[in-house]
Amino acid sequence: MRKIILLFTCMFGMSVFSQIKVLKNESLVEIGKDNSVGLYKKEDKFTINYQDLNTANLNTFRSFSFQNLNGDVSGLYQLITNGFIDTPDSNIVLELPNDIVELHYEKNFGQPTVQFIQYINKNKKYVGKSQFLNKKQVDKIFGKSNGKSALYDKPATMNNVNGAKSSSTASTASPSANKDKKSRK
Repeated sequence: MRKIILLFTCMFGMSVFSQIKVLKNESLVEIGKDNSVGLYKKEDKFTINYQDLNTANLNTFRSFSFQNLNGDVSGLYQLITNGFIDTPDSNIVLELPNDIVELHYEKNFGQPTVQFIQYINKNKKYVGKSQFLNKKQVDKIFGKSNGKSALYDKPATMNNVNGAKSSSTASTASPSANKDKKSRK
């Protein structure tokens, strides 16, 4: 009788382990982050992640995504920084594939700032708001201060967690990557 119970226990134990599947770990590449706002890249999709200040729960994080089709990331950066120079009279409205995002400019302590206002799923009922960001913070988020803005147009080859190993593989894989590397020196 004990052997039968032991046999059932072993079979049950193996069936539990056979249900676990190892998934492919696709990593996000962080372009830049400041406080609770960050820009991330996954394959050819860019995501801005922010802490939603419009909710009572301060642990609510929201995001909106877009692809860099015609230099859209650089275009968004230019649009934001131009608003610091010449503050628009009203919000700048951007339509993304899934959301509507407004760039709201205000002066805080005499300094121009911008805030992302997101209408989630293009619905005016569900609104997310980021913190106000100054020019220095926007530069940090878009990777201008750490040199990661060069990742905008590069194809995403990083599937590993170890970034150094991925970048060395990418530089030896294609001659155009080596050409870019030489021109940076």
